[in-house]
Amino acid sequence: MNRTKKSLLLAAPVAALSIAALTMPGMASAAGSSSYQAQLNALNHSTGSGNVMISLNGSQATITEHFTGLAATFGGKPYPHVQHIHIGAKGTCPTTAADANNDGVISTTEGGASYGAIGTTLSTSGDTSPAAGTTLTVAPSGASYDYSRTITLDSKTLASLNAGTAVVVVHGLDPATLSKKAQGEKSDLVPSLPLAATSPTLCGTLVASQMSNVPGGSAGTGGGSTAGLQDQGLLGIGGALVAAGAVAGGLAMRRRTAADS
Repeated sequence: MNRTKKSLLLAAPVAALSIAALTMPGMASAAGSSSYQAQLNALNHSTGSGNVMISLNGSQATITEHFTGLAATFGGKPYPHVQHIHIGAKGTCPTTAADANNDGVISTTEGGASYGAIGTTLSTSGDTSPAAGTTLTVAPSGASYDYSRTITLDSKTLASLNAGTAVVVVHGLDPATLSKKAQGEKSDLVPSLPLAATSPTLCGTLVASQMSNVPGGSAGTGGGSTAGLQDQGLLGIGGALVAAGAVAGGLAMRRRTAADS
C-alpha cells in the first residue's frame, strides 16, 4: 500500500475525532471562570431600574453595574444608595405580601425572608463585608450610577451564587413616594435614619450568564436558552452525519484499494 492510500485511510478517524471535539458541550468555557447577571427591578413604588454583571475567576469577582431613576438627593447631598449581594434565603425579590405592618413599604427586614442577609457589600472602596452594609460614605450615590470594582467574594457568597440564591438589592427610597405613615417611621436597620433611607428600591436575582455557560433550563430560562440547546443539538447531529460519511468514505476507499491490489 502506497503512502497516499495510507493517508486517505487515516483521514476518516481523524476527521471524526476533530468534529467530536468541536461539538462537545463546555469545551469553550475557561476552567474556573463563570459569569452571573441580574436585571434590577423596582420595589416600593420606585421608578428606577438597572443591571449587574459579575465575572468570576476563582473568588475574584469583577462587578459592573448600572442603575438609574433613583432618588437623587438626601439632605441636600447626593443620595447614598447602599447596595449588597444578599444570600442564604429563597433567592427571590419580595412582593407586596411581605409588607407585614401594612405601611405601604417593604422594609429591609420584611424582605429578608425572600433575599436573605447581607453576604457582600458593594461599596465604592474599602470594606466589602456585611459590617460595611450601612456605611453611607462608601455607597454609590445619586440618581444614576455606573459601578465597577474587582473584589474577593467570601465562601458564603460564592456558595449562594452557585446555588442560585444570591440577590442584589439597592436601597434608598424617595421619601415623597411613601405613605404618610411610612414617612414618619424610622429605619429598621439604623434608627437614626428615616425608613426611606435603608428600604429596598431595586432588586434582582443573580443567574448564570448565558454569555459563558451552556443553558441548563427549559421553560424557566426563557426562549433564548431553548434556542441555544436546539442549535447545539443540530451541531451534534450534523457533526455525527459528517463523521459517518467520512468513515464510510474511508471504508469504500479501502475496498477499492483491496480490489486493485
